[in-house]
Amino acid sequence: MTSDAGYPMYALSEEHQAIREAVRAVADDKIAPYAAAVDEEARYPHEAAAALLASDFHAPHVPEQYGGAGADALATVIVIEEVARACASSSLIPAVNKLGSLPVQISGSEELKQKYLSKLAAGEGGFSYCLSEPDAGSDAGGMKCTAKPDGDGWVLNGVKRWITNAGESEFYTVMAVTDPDKRTRGGISAFVVEKSDEGVSFGAPEKKLGIKGSPTREVYLDNVHIPGSRIIGEVGSGFATAMKTLDHTRVTIAAQAVGIAQGALDYALGYAQERQQFGKPIADFQGLQFMLADMGIRVEAARQITYAAAGRSERGDKDLTFFGAASKTFASDTAMQVTTDAVQVLGGYGFTRDYPVERMMRDAKITQIYEGTNQVQRIVAARQLLAGIQSNL
Repeated sequence: MTSDAGYPMYALSEEHQAIREAVRAVADDKIAPYAAAVDEEARYPHEAAAALLASDFHAPHVPEQYGGAGADALATVIVIEEVARACASSSLIPAVNKLGSLPVQISGSEELKQKYLSKLAAGEGGFSYCLSEPDAGSDAGGMKCTAKPDGDGWVLNGVKRWITNAGESEFYTVMAVTDPDKRTRGGISAFVVEKSDEGVSFGAPEKKLGIKGSPTREVYLDNVHIPGSRIIGEVGSGFATAMKTLDHTRVTIAAQAVGIAQGALDYALGYAQERQQFGKPIADFQGLQFMLADMGIRVEAARQITYAAAGRSERGDKDLTFFGAASKTFASDTAMQVTTDAVQVLGGYGFTRDYPVERMMRDAKITQIYEGTNQVQRIVAARQLLAGIQSNL
């Protein structure tokens, strides 16, 4: 949000405050009560999915013209943050729906937008993002999945790995090589693949440290024939679309990290005021107060840079790439530190699954890894700084 002069305003609008209150009510009533069971049973959070769909928070970013809520980038960030505060796995429903569908929104034809964004908004299926492969993680340009012309359509072959909500989502944005000689310089294209397409199958769910309620599986494409209308943008524009998408969606991972950290801080504060040792609450001890203070400072700093990045995402500012990388890095490092400290505040209890902070600590770790490791994010941020692309406003 900016003033008429273009400077940041450091207060949420009444509309954004109302969105936070509405999402928090849904998260507290319909999501948080199932978070421990979702983690323990490593199952998809169907209760959360139903609650988010019923309240139109499952894909808030979809524009109104396609039947969506038309939430701006900051509102979408608030939705993800508040859901993550209750359950990180559940927050990946709105986050991944944005990640998977944003390429269509950015580069797709009007026909493609009308068809798939409308289906997403109506709750006819989630949207996943297929970029990584077994041998192409940080080096996404090293992908081997191919798309070859076939009459009026395309034939896709390959394996995509680490695909969030694979098997649950009905729709998939798939990046594939269309010109092996050009690779990232015009040799990769983007396509919409449907779960029901012949030749699409999925691997077994990965056995993960955290976010166990969000399935992560391989996606197998075995001679998958799709119509030509399902290409996203021009042939060869896929890699550029993928990078533009990540500039925006790294902000949503920052929001997820802020939410996880806030949830851990909330619980640690309550525990510290109730737990008695040496005849008084442990919150009375200065050493613990300093730890809680540092946790709160880090969470609020992470929130501010995330909201600043969301504003740039909404406006499409030239320094979005820097802020996307910076917010994701700082917020995820914060989530890891704050959740670890929350476990320490609870002591031995924090180390058990009877209390939520150990789950939050496990969930926080992935935010430092997916959508580009924090090491890669620091490279991205440094390149932006060295190129002079950073606003001081």
